[in-house]
Amino acid sequence: MDLWYTEKHSENVGITMKTTKTLFSGKSEFQQLDIVETLEFGRMMLLDGLVMVTERDEFIYHDMIVHPALFTHPKPKKVLVIGGGDGGSIREIMKHPEVELAVLCEIDGLVIEKSIEFLPSMAAEIDGTNPRVKLHVDDGLAYIRDHQNEFDVILVDSTDPIGPAVGLFEEGFYRLVFSALKDDGIMIAQSESPFYHAAIQKKMYQNLREVFPLVEMYQAFIPTYPSGFWSFAFASKTYHPITNFDHDRAAKRKFHSRYYNEDLHLGAFMLPTFARENIAK
Repeated sequence: MDLWYTEKHSENVGITMKTTKTLFSGKSEFQQLDIVETLEFGRMMLLDGLVMVTERDEFIYHDMIVHPALFTHPKPKKVLVIGGGDGGSIREIMKHPEVELAVLCEIDGLVIEKSIEFLPSMAAEIDGTNPRVKLHVDDGLAYIRDHQNEFDVILVDSTDPIGPAVGLFEEGFYRLVFSALKDDGIMIAQSESPFYHAAIQKKMYQNLREVFPLVEMYQAFIPTYPSGFWSFAFASKTYHPITNFDHDRAAKRKFHSRYYNEDLHLGAFMLPTFARENIAK
């Protein structure tokens, strides 16, 4: 018998893929976690029934949530990831030698534990062996309240604005992030699909502009996310992602990136008209 996973992206549209087995299924105090094997996308993590990452296309998301900020900030020595318990963002951060410390603050310890067990290609840097990485199983809001003026870059690697991630899209949270950043800090946050989530984006970018003087959206193509067209918010105290982008440092990077490159960095901020309209002031 064929087994298929289906996720609805709207009441009338969704994505479906053939699966071969369930590697893990369990419920933490926060959410349902499933890790399944698929034929097309390899191992896939689901939270509350929604796709978070797959082995085949996770490199796109993790390249794009990390590298645009770290090649814009001139000295990203200390980086915080809120969420991101699969470890992919930390893996990409560790490719930047100038980063002295990366902190992962994930509310759900089960996500970290099972990512290390079943998704080692993503979680290789969060297994406790890298001295440049510190793990905190904690609520991101509580953590940044206690760490003011500390980070050069903060990445909000969250789920959709449901369940434990609801507070990570609100103005009050962005004010806490602003305070936890140094005077020239940058925040990146995933900001949903411009095609399906216009209302979420409008409110999110309105909240960001109440706090940060510079807010831009950039885009990436991620096949397993709703519509395949995904976006990220770039919010900064000082640096602009185009005018302050260190093109030479990106071009001479010592690591291979399958999605991100110095030309794509610039093109990612060139949005289609309807996406611009979603976040218009």
